[in-house]
Amino acid sequence: MIDLHMHTIYSDGEKTVEELLKMCEEKKLEYISITDHDTCKQYSDEALSKNIFSGKIIKGTEQHAVFQDKSIEILGYNVDTDVISKWGEKYYSEESLKEQQVICHKRLLDICDKHGLIYDESKIRKPKKASDYVELPIYEEVMRHEENHKILGKFTENFSIFFRRGLANKDSSYFMNHIEFRPQYKDVIDIIHKAGGKAFLAHPFEYRFEDTIKFIDDLRKESELDGIEVYHPSSEIDNRIQILIDYAKKNNLYISGGSDFHGKPKPDVQIGIGRGSLKINKEIIEEWM
Repeated sequence: MIDLHMHTIYSDGEKTVEELLKMCEEKKLEYISITDHDTCKQYSDEALSKNIFSGKIIKGTEQHAVFQDKSIEILGYNVDTDVISKWGEKYYSEESLKEQQVICHKRLLDICDKHGLIYDESKIRKPKKASDYVELPIYEEVMRHEENHKILGKFTENFSIFFRRGLANKDSSYFMNHIEFRPQYKDVIDIIHKAGGKAFLAHPFEYRFEDTIKFIDDLRKESELDGIEVYHPSSEIDNRIQILIDYAKKNNLYISGGSDFHGKPKPDVQIGIGRGSLKINKEIIEEWM
């Protein structure tokens, strides 16, 4: 069993690298990749030199990108971490991330005010580090007030829906315009390839596009992907995994998969099995490893 999509405290995960490696060892995973957002700093962590995990570690990253005014993520595997880190300083330096936090915090509160949402700003959790996202703590505070639930409607189901269909959706009145901080899709693909890696579209169904397959087609017309993340919690329903497998085979794309483990931020997602049914076989990556 493998898991090629996990996050630690180096981005928006809750576990340290050491804690994550111990969990992967307990699960007896054979291949893993720690794909923190917009960074490769996790691969400089001293825990990696302690022989905690007996399986194989594929150096990876998950990079935000913009395509057609939409915010998406691209997974890079077998990358030169120095190349990725140097390039990322343009967008994700400590100073830049702190500035983005301040802007996004104010921007989302303004959106809440516009919609008449009730919140107590003093109760909103403060970011502990520059890579922390400010949107989830604000959402948690807004959700604490029952009066807001009628206003939010479908957005009360979970934060992912609020983020994908609201904050990241340019057609929504909740749109935050994160895209001004993100690199273009083609630039992300190019840097992953320059770093000697392979580029995979992360969790296609997570974005909740009206036509996911058409969107992948459009992506590939601008800059060729190496593969697709087929196995992911967002694909565990409605035969979505098979839909993506068929698409990948038809278009000669590689396949990857992972739980997208974060710890407490996504408490229903577990390493290796996602929401219970992933159990990804290592054979899916043998073609491109």
